[in-house]
Amino acid sequence: MIPGNPRNARQMELMMRRLGMTTEEVPDVEEVIVRTRTKEHHFRAPEVTILTVQGVRTYQIVGAPEVRPRDARTAAPTSPTPPAPSGPPEEDVRLVMEQANVSREEAIEALFQTRGAPAEAILLILSRRPTG
Repeated sequence: MIPGNPRNARQMELMMRRLGMTTEEVPDVEEVIVRTRTKEHHFRAPEVTILTVQGVRTYQIVGAPEVRPRDARTAAPTSPTPPAPSGPPEEDVRLVMEQANVSREEAIEALFQTRGAPAEAILLILSRRPTG
């Protein structure tokens, strides 16, 4: 057992509360659609959680999307766009860096280990620290 590692959901919830983090499940979600210029990502009956950290709300969608090309009539006008950055979103990286007081590289690694979940990444980093 790693010192400071939460043993159960209740302990994790208490640690999150101490960090000023709250989570809220969104019940009865039927569909979530994420539209880009060329595609639509349709999530049918996904699990949606709202993570609030210091007043900033982050929505987490869990489910398998059906990806479709956008209809030419509803698609946004096309213009040259830079390639999408790979890796976790910048806001998540900054949040983990600030809350866990770690370097950018450590924050990104923790986000990869937790599959992009900022709250879990913060808890993972904090659980590795020796208790004192």
